[in-house]
Amino acid sequence: MALTDVASTDAPSYTMIKTEVQGRVAVITLDRPKALNALCSELFYEINDALSRFDNDTGIGAVVLTGSERAFAAGADIKEMKDAEFVNNYKTNFLGHWVEQISKMRKPIIAAVNGYALGGGCELAMMCDIIYAGEKAVFGQPEINLGTIPGAGGTQRLTHAVGKSKAMEMILTGSVNLDAQEALNYGLVSKVFPPEKLLEETIKTAAKIASKGAVSVQMAKEAVNQAYELGLSSGLHFERRLFQATFATKDQKEGMAAFAEKRKPGFVHE
Repeated sequence: MALTDVASTDAPSYTMIKTEVQGRVAVITLDRPKALNALCSELFYEINDALSRFDNDTGIGAVVLTGSERAFAAGADIKEMKDAEFVNNYKTNFLGHWVEQISKMRKPIIAAVNGYALGGGCELAMMCDIIYAGEKAVFGQPEINLGTIPGAGGTQRLTHAVGKSKAMEMILTGSVNLDAQEALNYGLVSKVFPPEKLLEETIKTAAKIASKGAVSVQMAKEAVNQAYELGLSSGLHFERRLFQATFATKDQKEGMAAFAEKRKPGFVHE
């Protein structure tokens, strides 16, 4: 499946990621092979910049985030943080920028995880809206072995995904990991593919999402995410208001007209 490099005169030159586009799908590939895509501040600045550009590009409807076949991201760059001190961490909100842009993304992000997704790598995958895994993927939170704990969402998102007991076991032992099939069984990932097919299948799903009306996709993502933040009554109220709001969009009129007329809709993303 051919991809088009989006590097151009108006796009920044990245050193730790690669950005490509296929149709309405953008692909961001972590590119620190010697470090197994270990996460560092510079890498996240590049990820955040690329995500911001794609989020504001009307030609993009969904984003795929991936790594290499050996490692999605094998953890944080320990050399970068080993000498950090609490006061400076607190004053600078250390790791805060790791989640800054992903948490603000209006467009869906699908993680395509091959190989290791450990520590910050597992947390990065869980920041995405959907996770697809290669058959050899491994998920874990080994921070306890370094005398610390997950700091970019591991204690929160993993617990929501796999339940308290399994999350406690993984985080407190630092040695209990999930393989791809276990991650699928626990609901951490949505689908598992052969490693060589993972990116292709992930792009297919992203393209399917990107073909829908962009406003409805954004509203649906927002509503699902609120299920983690609101009680049931408030969540249902929030969902109903967004549902009602879709009737002010051109895509709702087109989608329902196309259904009634037994034809394919032509969404205009308005």
